[in-house]
Amino acid sequence: MAEEVRYCRIRHGGHVRRGIVEGEVVRLIAGEFTAPGETIAEIPLAAAELVAPVAPSKIVCVGLNYRAHAAEMGHQLPAEPVLFLKPPTTCIGPGATIVRPAASRRVDHEAELAVVIGRRIRLATPEAAAAAILGYTCANDVTARDLQARDGQWTRAKSFDTFCPLGPWIAAGIDPADLSIEAFVNGERRQASRTSDLIFGPCELVSFVSHVMTLEPHDVILTGTPAGVGPLEAGDEVEIRIEGIGSLVNPVA
Repeated sequence: MAEEVRYCRIRHGGHVRRGIVEGEVVRLIAGEFTAPGETIAEIPLAAAELVAPVAPSKIVCVGLNYRAHAAEMGHQLPAEPVLFLKPPTTCIGPGATIVRPAASRRVDHEAELAVVIGRRIRLATPEAAAAAILGYTCANDVTARDLQARDGQWTRAKSFDTFCPLGPWIAAGIDPADLSIEAFVNGERRQASRTSDLIFGPCELVSFVSHVMTLEPHDVILTGTPAGVGPLEAGDEVEIRIEGIGSLVNPVA
């Protein structure tokens, strides 16, 4: 297992900068995450305004990828990954507000482990896919559940602005095989599972997706949500917590 590193992006001096979290300090870097270059500044983590840790060209999502969630939704286990897309405009970072659209009466949280791609890949084997993963972050695949049911497909329900919180940072060098994943709404635990319940694991998913479309650096793959999805109301605070990564908290308006 590679050395564990936490990569982040923060708003600093009117610009979004890349950084590496080292204890309670963020070291702002001049280069890319994997080629950091010189240190621009060091600031306390508590004072850092974290934003989404990447700006992906696309967000590829996987439906029904936890055994318990497939059962919860009344579906058979899929024979291969079920894919859909969220646009990059859904991305927000820690502390940013999830906005319930007027078109929907039921907006749900979905806690997910997100894979962040580190380099361009196409037609990758699972082994090559593993080498192309930069790291992992917390995600919330926010969904307008009533629109999903009404439309019979998922594009509108998944694609409203603010519907893909990511963060707080990218954890590199961790083993994603058996991590605790939880969702809390106003402090009440709504979802609780482990990534060992995934039907298709991260490397298998990256390989599968790469046979459909080219994956670019900083693209994101959401690996699916466990059982327990539920509604969000205006004034709620939702937290996604994943072992080895951290906590992603967003208010709802």
